[in-house]
Amino acid sequence: MPALPLDQLQITHKDLKTGKLRTSPALHPEQKADRYFVLYKPPPKDNIPALVEEYLERATFVANDLDWLLALPHDKFWCQVVFDETLQKCLDSYLHYVPRKFDEWVAPAPEVVDMEKRLHRSVFLTFLRMSTHKESKDHFISPSAFGEILYNNFLFDIPKILDLCVLFGKGNSPLLQKMIGNIFLQQPSYYNDLDETMPTILQVFSNILQHCGLQGDGACATPQKLEERGRLTPSDMPLLELKDIVLYLCDTCTTLWAFLDIFPLACPTFQKHDFCYRLASFYEIAIPELESAIKKRRLEDSKLLGDLWQRLSHSRKKLLEIFHILLNQICLLPVLESSCDNIQGFIEEFLQIFSSLLQEKSPVSPDTLPPPRRTLSGRFLRDYDALFPVADDISLLQQASSALDETRTAYILQAVESAWEGVDRRKATNAKDPPVAENPNRVVEAAEAVSRPSSLPQNLEEEECLGAAAAPGPAVCGVELDSLISQVKDLLPDLGEGFILACLEHYSYDPEQVINNILEGRLAPALSQLDHGLDRQVKPDPTPLLASRHNIFQNDEFDVFSRDSVDLSRVHKGRRKEESARSLLNDKREVVAQRRRYEQYSVVAEEVPVQPGEDSPYRGDDYEDEYDDTYDGNQVGANDADSDDELISRSLTILCRTLQCCGKKQKPGAWPSWPGRGTGMTARRQWLATPGATGRAERQHRNAGRRNPARPHEPTTTGEP
Repeated sequence: MPALPLDQLQITHKDLKTGKLRTSPALHPEQKADRYFVLYKPPPKDNIPALVEEYLERATFVANDLDWLLALPHDKFWCQVVFDETLQKCLDSYLHYVPRKFDEWVAPAPEVVDMEKRLHRSVFLTFLRMSTHKESKDHFISPSAFGEILYNNFLFDIPKILDLCVLFGKGNSPLLQKMIGNIFLQQPSYYNDLDETMPTILQVFSNILQHCGLQGDGACATPQKLEERGRLTPSDMPLLELKDIVLYLCDTCTTLWAFLDIFPLACPTFQKHDFCYRLASFYEIAIPELESAIKKRRLEDSKLLGDLWQRLSHSRKKLLEIFHILLNQICLLPVLESSCDNIQGFIEEFLQIFSSLLQEKSPVSPDTLPPPRRTLSGRFLRDYDALFPVADDISLLQQASSALDETRTAYILQAVESAWEGVDRRKATNAKDPPVAENPNRVVEAAEAVSRPSSLPQNLEEEECLGAAAAPGPAVCGVELDSLISQVKDLLPDLGEGFILACLEHYSYDPEQVINNILEGRLAPALSQLDHGLDRQVKPDPTPLLASRHNIFQNDEFDVFSRDSVDLSRVHKGRRKEESARSLLNDKREVVAQRRRYEQYSVVAEEVPVQPGEDSPYRGDDYEDEYDDTYDGNQVGANDADSDDELISRSLTILCRTLQCCGKKQKPGAWPSWPGRGTGMTARRQWLATPGATGRAERQHRNAGRRNPARPHEPTTTGEP
């Protein structure tokens, strides 16, 4: 006998009052257990022990109750879910108060982290079981009844679904897609609820613009009242108020992106309200103003400004990705999946979306609503084209249809090119991030200098929650990069390595994508303009400082750069107490230790032992002290500019007193003779050997002059020859 669904199942049980057996539906309030689910409260922002203990106690109650609920059988579980209001309040409190990954809160204690993980898993499994109408072939609910149970008992609604996407989308994307897809499939009324929710979502963007004092599309419909105070611009408002706006914007953008990423079938409902244009218009008005407001604040909290800049960059990227998801689901994917006969409507929708961003509608009367649109200045187009090149999408449409309006596509491409005027397109495109104007106040650098705010996740797996503020991964280099280049060059040998490297950098080092785009002629415009034979410029890697250091202390026992451990017992700090200056001077151990080393440099042998019958290499009679007169014949001074007469007269003047003192007349130019030393050449040799002789003779002459002052007219000399 086939099993009945839970909504049709009847059970027989004994009445507690009468004691008789009676039959009642399996899904009945009487089957609900009497259990009270406490509300969830977030962990304390300050790790105060008392508050942490209170949080752990309450969270333990919630986790234990959810574990008990998940262990119930199919019928008991659904009775508790449908008829227990405390359970729904507990789940709602968790979705409302649990910290998001991008929220600002201090790093919690380890026990708080473990408890958060346990609660996170239990809550997700509870909602996953609530969204499953068939657990097995014996335990299930009919699809129609399941949709009614969900909708009539408010087990799911649009705000809950949005919170589920932003909380559990990371790591649980496949399960969450099946879960939300089954909810919308079994109960199509949720599409109507989403359509009715869209004005509220659009009102969020309008509220941000109004709070910032910016003129939005609907600003003229609600003029400012006389009694209202003037609205402050982002540059004038207090920093904490600006912080609230940025956090609010970050929460809104991340939630919408998570929902559309998990459930892209909601994109047509969004576009029914002209969401693409409204999103681009908000981006064009709000993002530059908020960026400028952060840049202009010079003397305020730099750490907080850096955190706000990261969150604003994250919000900016999520807005662009939301626009891309809508465009992809509404126009591009149907073109790829449909036949050639049914794609004209989707192509027209694509062209219409971009045309609405570029051209201004014709003027209308003041009584006509909605108000006329304004032309976007190009900031949104430039940032969007940096992440998702518009030329690639148009190239896809050109390949899908030959009847594409070339005039409109050329107009769109020209507008995109105009938006890039004055901006380094290649740098922004390679960075894969929307280009940012130069920050004169170094707020971006301050944001990067902050190691990592405590409010942001530290796990690299949560990088997408940082968006544009996430740090890029390490670039491919070395042998791995050479291998990627060779993969492309083996198939396309005519291409230069420099051109292949530029393509790999542009397409995130994916050689298959590079080859495919080159063969199909769908390269990015920045790459198409490059020379295909461009050679690769080799950049030498700088040598590390520690590897290139060379000094006298390298690799010694105290070199901490070459060894991991140092014998600290060999290190003495300060002056040794047992040593004095006298003992230090008398210590000749170092001199003795160095004596043998310096003896090897000696060139004079004090004593050479000679064995009997052996010729000595050193002979005492080898030394010859006889004067060498080899160069005596050279005329010293013969090449001087002085004449011979001057030299002769000068030498006579100098030697005059010496000759007279000796009592002998000498011929001009002859060498003096000294008593007891010979004359001629022998005297000259002796004089050269004893150059002080002339000085002694001069002193003798002076002494004689003092003893005999009757001859003052005789010339005297004061110099030596």
